[in-house]
Amino acid sequence: MVRVPLTAEELERGQRLGELLRAARGSASMADVATSAGISAETLRKIETGRIATPAFFTVAALAQVLDLSLDRVAHALADPPVRRDAAS
Repeated sequence: MVRVPLTAEELERGQRLGELLRAARGSASMADVATSAGISAETLRKIETGRIATPAFFTVAALAQVLDLSLDRVAHALADPPVRRDAAS
């Protein structure tokens, strides 16, 4: 099966997701967050760096729960076009 390449928008959205998760993780260890979410630290690293630009919904939901992020906040941060916090205030 051939995988369709991701669009520029999907790649950019993956970068925004990674930035959001990295910021929410703060000083918490990648290994601790990943274990709590039921994924490997390698998978979390790939998501945070944008190498996995379109992770499964349940992976994102598990990470959001561990990091105390609402799915509404995640969706808002990943909206197309991105909604800037300073513009939304």
